[in-house]
Amino acid sequence: MFFKETSLSGLYIVELEPYTDERGLFARTFCKKEFGQIGHNKEFVQVNFSLTKSKGSIRGMHYQVPPFSEIKLIRCIRGAVFDVVIDIRKNSPTFLKYFSVELSEINMKMIYIPEGFAHGFQTLADNAQLIYHHTNYYAPGNEAAIKFNDPQVGIRWPLPVTTISEKDNNHKLLEKNFKGILI
Repeated sequence: MFFKETSLSGLYIVELEPYTDERGLFARTFCKKEFGQIGHNKEFVQVNFSLTKSKGSIRGMHYQVPPFSEIKLIRCIRGAVFDVVIDIRKNSPTFLKYFSVELSEINMKMIYIPEGFAHGFQTLADNAQLIYHHTNYYAPGNEAAIKFNDPQVGIRWPLPVTTISEKDNNHKLLEKNFKGILI
């Protein structure tokens, strides 16, 4: 695996090193020792799967508030997504800046998201499937989100929005709802 630093401190693109032969392909997607090289020392306690049916759909921008913050490792295993991460660490020089990357079954990239970031994505293909590893359990009542089109963040989504959940569409804008809930 190769870990590529991004413009947001602690956020990494993880590129796999596939081994190929006449049978096909093999690649390691996690190694505790290798992830330790970037400072990862927590256990992944939950693995989730999502299927998003329609190209242009948006999920996000989600996070859990302390003490339920979590590290996420995300990989697209079918189709492609425009993956977005927002720095929500109040004292960070990149506070409310975002980073985006295409994750796809073809490029096999993963994104390592440390605590202190909100995450979401837009599907670039129908029937996109993602696997998410989490270092904390889902904690209802301790989840929060930034609205996908909040002008303070200014995410440039590549496609018109085709589908978004009522819950995600109804998140308040930061200027109206900023109560210091960001990390």
